[in-house]
Amino acid sequence: MDVKFPEGFYFGSATSATQAEGAHTADHKAPDIWDLWFEEEPYKFHGGVGPADTSTFFEHWREDIELLHETGQNSFRTSISWSRLLPDPEGDPNPEAVEFYRNVFGTLRAEGVEPFVNLFHFDMPVALQERGGWESREVVDLYERYARIAFELFGDVVKRWYTFNEPIVHVECGYLQQYHYPCKVDPKAAAQVAYHTALASALAVRACHEVLPDAKIGIVLNLTPAYPRSDNPADVRAAHIAELFANKSFLDPSVHGAYDPELVELIKKHGLMPVVDETDLAIIRDNTVDYLGVNFYQPLRVCARASLPNPEAPFMPTYYYDVYAMPGRRMNPHRGWEIYPHALYDIAINLRDNYGNIEWIVSENGMGVEGEDKFRGADGTIQDDYRIDFIKEHLTELARGIDEGSNCIGYHLWTFIDCWSWLNAYKNRYGLVELDLETQERRIKKSGRWYKQLAEARGF
Repeated sequence: MDVKFPEGFYFGSATSATQAEGAHTADHKAPDIWDLWFEEEPYKFHGGVGPADTSTFFEHWREDIELLHETGQNSFRTSISWSRLLPDPEGDPNPEAVEFYRNVFGTLRAEGVEPFVNLFHFDMPVALQERGGWESREVVDLYERYARIAFELFGDVVKRWYTFNEPIVHVECGYLQQYHYPCKVDPKAAAQVAYHTALASALAVRACHEVLPDAKIGIVLNLTPAYPRSDNPADVRAAHIAELFANKSFLDPSVHGAYDPELVELIKKHGLMPVVDETDLAIIRDNTVDYLGVNFYQPLRVCARASLPNPEAPFMPTYYYDVYAMPGRRMNPHRGWEIYPHALYDIAINLRDNYGNIEWIVSENGMGVEGEDKFRGADGTIQDDYRIDFIKEHLTELARGIDEGSNCIGYHLWTFIDCWSWLNAYKNRYGLVELDLETQERRIKKSGRWYKQLAEARGF
């Protein structure tokens, strides 16, 4: 056997409430920003498919947990829908939501599947977006209240928590690039949102340690290592600045309790400093995460800018660099992302050497493919050998990092069952299990059978 993982290593998968649960009617939950956006501009969603039904986990969770066993998983990450648990952000929990989540988390634990539960996965309640969303300090306090309620309700069965999934995404996509609601292009607001999110995360960490002293709480960050085009000093400098914005903006406050001074100076230089309270900075300093979730899909390749930036344009991090399309790079043509497994090794070593060798888990890694039906075999099973190869390559690099001392405890594939993916809806399929959108039938793919063999052998 060439690749082997330690005893107790977590092999599992990840999803989120909005992408998997369905049951997005007024009877079940208050609207979040995805419900609102789909109502306002349904044409922006691939195939006109919104979040109302998604993968119907709310209805089929018992069957889906059985499929976790059939695909060999000893752990599973999902999230709580804030607007399902607290339809009124200042009111009492929704009894149906409490029952649903207790059933799911309790059953997972009882059946030997460790639940990893995330509190926020891009799904701001509309009631709070109308009050400013993450631009508002008031919403930060209401998030802390929500987190405490979740810890009190489910802390007996959930021992591993996350505060946020990929917080840089709702900063960049919501306030710079218009890929997420509220679709603003407002760099000053983006900086405020980023700061408030880091503060909210620290407040949730503090609350978890107070309510559940034996639990562990982390944050999920999409770490995309920034590689320079060349060793030319201008390219190297461009990659360094890209790293500050893309990775260190949340990694440093989450793990070190403070921002990189160079990043702060850049924010000041462009007149984007958020409203900051010294008391809040102390909260960030004193409430760092216990472990990290790391989502990795693709590297970030950059080079020195080919032209001077427009001084009148709204600030973007690309003020300092151009994204570089490296000739000959391997691509997933369906998603338009580069495939570069070696980056997972680089992440492992970076966390070992520069972040106190913090405990971490690969919380997402996966391959989205369009038109998987064309890979269906004679027996009706999706023959997704490309996904098996993708996982093997990434696990090989991960194992190398672990062998060299990086403190990684597991690997969660994105995703378990083909899920709804924001504006892309069901364009690309990521699952170990195929979902028939017409019948809701679940069928294990070849990769799902192989994943069980992987988990049982702890390697390949």
